[in-house]
Amino acid sequence: MTDQAGLHLLIAASGSKLWRMRYEYSGKEKLLSLGHYPDVSLDAAREQRDDAKRLLRQGRDPSLERKLDLSRRRQAQENNFERVARDWFKRMRPTWTERHAADVLTSLERDVFPQLKSIPITDIRPPMVLAVLHAVEANSAVSRVSRAVKDAA
Repeated sequence: MTDQAGLHLLIAASGSKLWRMRYEYSGKEKLLSLGHYPDVSLDAAREQRDDAKRLLRQGRDPSLERKLDLSRRRQAQENNFERVARDWFKRMRPTWTERHAADVLTSLERDVFPQLKSIPITDIRPPMVLAVLHAVEANSAVSRVSRAVKDAA
């Protein structure tokens, strides 16, 4: 079923319905999937189509932009705080005593990871770190705060 400006609803033999947009890029005809109906409404499909048309006017391929965006989001999720902190811990561990290494890991797992663990490292801002330090400090762990600050430096 055709809508307008390249948008159409593909109805498969199984009955599933998929919004798609037909467009041309670099002299080639391409298709962009916009989502399944009814999960994606007609208005939402038209909005996605309009966004794709804006990219085309800028000389960018909407399909490639979608893939790049997905890759960036995946990479950001993989580079979350916990992963980066554990990599740092692995590199630093040989320079510490066993007791100190255990203290650092315990502090991270108990005090820091619950709040920052899954946040992409590029999204962490100073107020977030300050909030974690204030929470640690509020738990009567001033020595842990000073150690965490010293270790991070």
